[in-house]
Amino acid sequence: MHNIKKIDKLLKDELAATETYQQALDKFREDVVLGESEYLMPIYENHKDAVSSLQAEISQLEGTPSEGSGVWGTWAEIVQGGANLFGQKAILTVLLEGEKLGVESYDEALQDPDLPSAVRSLIETKLLPAQHAHIRTLDRLLD
Repeated sequence: MHNIKKIDKLLKDELAATETYQQALDKFREDVVLGESEYLMPIYENHKDAVSSLQAEISQLEGTPSEGSGVWGTWAEIVQGGANLFGQKAILTVLLEGEKLGVESYDEALQDPDLPSAVRSLIETKLLPAQHAHIRTLDRLLD
């Protein structure tokens, strides 16, 4: 049960990330800033893949995956507010901070000796490398 809760927390964060990126993409499309959309869409898709992977792991452990967002949930609101007030640089900065929080969450999960090996492998080989790639992309967009 403890493992399912920990994995579900990661799932909630990924759900919120997808919501946040969706809002950012919508805003960039509104403002016809298509260059950013082209870079953000693969990150959005990666987060959707992470949601599917984590949902599958929770189901395999006979748990019920969450459907709502977690820590990142407030980021979606901030992104929208930031977009309206400060523009695209603010959005990218918020997305970058969210990605850094994601890395911290995955690193924290990896510290748990009871984390199922399949989930540990998923985090180490797929989810964490993706987060680091997202950070590099966002850093480049902010430069």
